[in-house]
Amino acid sequence: MDAPAAPAKSLPVDPPTAVAELAPTLQRLRAAWQGQRPGYAQRRDDLRALRAALKAGLPRMVEAIAADFGHRPREESLLAEAMPVLSTIDLLLRNLRGWMRPRRVSAGWRLWPARAQLRSEPLGVVGVISPWNYPVNLALVPLATAIAAGNHVYLKPSEATPATSRFLRELLQEVFPADRVAVAQGGADVGAAFAALPLDHLVFTGSTAVGRKVMAAAAANLTPLTLELGGKSPAIVCPSYPPERAAARLATGKWFNGGQTCIAPDYALVVGGRERRDALVAALRAEALARYGDLSGQAGDYTRIIDQAQFARLQAWLDEARARGCEVLPLVDGHDPARRLFAPTLVLDPPEDIALMREEIFGPVLPVLAVDSLEAAIGFVNARPRPLALYPFSAERGEIERVLGSVLAGGVTVNDTLLHFAAEHLPFGGVGPSGMGAYHGRAGFDAFSKQLPVLWQPRRSASDLLRPPYARLARLIGFLLR
Repeated sequence: MDAPAAPAKSLPVDPPTAVAELAPTLQRLRAAWQGQRPGYAQRRDDLRALRAALKAGLPRMVEAIAADFGHRPREESLLAEAMPVLSTIDLLLRNLRGWMRPRRVSAGWRLWPARAQLRSEPLGVVGVISPWNYPVNLALVPLATAIAAGNHVYLKPSEATPATSRFLRELLQEVFPADRVAVAQGGADVGAAFAALPLDHLVFTGSTAVGRKVMAAAAANLTPLTLELGGKSPAIVCPSYPPERAAARLATGKWFNGGQTCIAPDYALVVGGRERRDALVAALRAEALARYGDLSGQAGDYTRIIDQAQFARLQAWLDEARARGCEVLPLVDGHDPARRLFAPTLVLDPPEDIALMREEIFGPVLPVLAVDSLEAAIGFVNARPRPLALYPFSAERGEIERVLGSVLAGGVTVNDTLLHFAAEHLPFGGVGPSGMGAYHGRAGFDAFSKQLPVLWQPRRSASDLLRPPYARLARLIGFLLR
């Protein structure tokens, strides 16, 4: 047996920002932006400097995240935090000049010879409230995109990852002057006051419950919002798809980062009844054993639950499922509250009214339900709030199209999980209770810009004729109304 894992190193953390400091900091950021809006050269240089600083700081990043989680595999932090940020910056740099260029659009023949264009103009100061589950990725991807769009940025990272928040502050201070990017630290009181600031745009990533509060706070200033929330993202496994392959891909999506992923599959609907369900359960058990073995040892490739409160929540939900007579299947040994090590667990055919089926799980617990038909699976999903992600598994294109044509979700990965988030040119966002607005790639650049419509009128214009007496214009008006 491996030696027990060493406890995560305790790193220094920042004191909270005083609520009274928030408004003056925003004023400083806005005054600097109004004094000199960032042009192409500054945006390009800022993105290059941020990329270089993050690359140089990867060891510090990995250490900080591991300290906050108690343990997270280095590889997961590099793949889930560093890679998306570096990929985003590379995409922004490749496309920045073209995206900044005004786009010609038709003014319509009735306004001939006028010409029209759309200009992507920066908004001003973009606020970012980022969560704890991917504390670098979900802070720096929107931040870098807002910088590319020519904005200044005010970041409020999560208080649940204090070591990573300190790393972010130090990283950003290396790259940006204090009047271009600022960081606010603190708990719920600071977060609430931050959401109520008169920002030019606010990006929030977190739970639907907190998202409602953020939206209410922002409403007083009519602050435009991008809300990246969560919900119960379903997987639908059809009989035509091999259960072993489905299990492998569900295992990655569900147990990566200890299940603490907003687009992790939240439950699996297995079409074809209990026999097909049991085949998937057996394949998931084999995957867990092959990936993690006995977690009683070092468990170096398995991320811990972020804190005791989240661990206790998950445990209480499993206890409720057992009390209701559900079959609860831990897939490996080594479940350990002292280390916040929550073993991968399945719950078979739970009733719809227990917490596991009402709330987003956000942990390594997967309900697996047998359904008789694809229509029953679609009906089950559609009877619930629209999910952030949807994962249909089928070897038949017709079945996939039936799902895509019947279920509306924030995003879809077909025959896999999570990967639509990483597709550079696909917008990422929710729908309804799972969020509003989208970013990533060009969608993010446009979201953090004002698409300014401009009509250029030549020296001569038909509008010069639009004056009384109107009777003489009868023929012209008739022509325009064709």
